[in-house]
Amino acid sequence: MKDLEERIKNLAAIYGDGSDGACPTRAQWQALINDTPDGGVTLINFFKMRAHAQYPPGADAPAEPGTGDEAFQRYAAVSGGVLEKVGGHFTLVAPFKGSLIGDKEDWDLVAIGAYPAVENVLALFEDADYRGVYVHRTAACARQKVFFC
Repeated sequence: MKDLEERIKNLAAIYGDGSDGACPTRAQWQALINDTPDGGVTLINFFKMRAHAQYPPGADAPAEPGTGDEAFQRYAAVSGGVLEKVGGHFTLVAPFKGSLIGDKEDWDLVAIGAYPAVENVLALFEDADYRGVYVHRTAACARQKVFFC
């Protein structure tokens, strides 16, 4: 368990505390680990893109940041391969169409990724290539939600 605590601490140092909604909070990392100790994990991602990508000052951003969709494509060009490298796979990547039951939602994209274990999810976020492109995800997304099952 100590190893996992150290990994959470390192991930928070890399990605931030999650207060901006762009990455998990420490409590969310902890919940992922505590609530999925043995067995597979599925992450259900909902993304709403910005009209114009917004990179933070000092970020390794392209000269022309473009749209949120373009920034997200820069992220996806690398992240999908890393997801597979760490043992995960996508079960769905599709445009969001609407709500059938419940409140109306407004999203642009849904991506569902499956992993053999929580270890694989942590390995994704720890991967150097993934860390390098995550800035494009945050520049692309006006908001996002990620649920785990």
